[in-house]
Amino acid sequence: MQISRRSTALLPILAVILFGPLLAWQRLGPLDFWWGMSLSVAVLITLSCLADKSQRLALLQDLKVGLAKKISLGFLSALVLYGVFWAGNVVSRAVLPFAAKEIGAVYGFKQDADIIRIGLLILLVIGPGEELFWRGFLQRRWQKSLGRPSGWLLAAGLYAAVHAGSGNLILVLSALVCGLYWGAIYTRFQSAILVAVSHTVWDILIFIIFPLG
Repeated sequence: MQISRRSTALLPILAVILFGPLLAWQRLGPLDFWWGMSLSVAVLITLSCLADKSQRLALLQDLKVGLAKKISLGFLSALVLYGVFWAGNVVSRAVLPFAAKEIGAVYGFKQDADIIRIGLLILLVIGPGEELFWRGFLQRRWQKSLGRPSGWLLAAGLYAAVHAGSGNLILVLSALVCGLYWGAIYTRFQSAILVAVSHTVWDILIFIIFPLG
């Protein structure tokens, strides 16, 4: 089953509709943030796979070639990004009066949810799913139509923009850094698997194992 080209073009708008209010209210109807995020990501991934057969084929090819290397690079890149955020956390708290409050607010997204549930949803849905959509679907398509630099910047910009619904400048800037970082890695290696591993491991580090808030 394929959905129309016009419907494909509406998927970035759907991402804004799903993620914007979720980040603003930290809920999706009766669902808390983590269930809401997981459902939103699952919907976007399902629709993007239906919309673009080439995405499915690219993912299958991605899994067949150099998988161990991609996983290793994913882990390593996640550690590098965590180091960047650790340093940024120290500096921002020292120079920005509002940083500590906004960083604390990011960790408020946990909402006293069970840490095991958060970890499993990050591992199985949120971490890999976000990269399959933002880089494996949107950035890949935009790079084909607009060129690699423009596709990279557009995908990273939209990724940051959807976080604006939170009203948290630190979160928006963090999303921009992450979008540019994972987008650059995707541009270099053209591997959604690599950035999915990186995103997932980074999420686990920043939210579960070594939180900065």
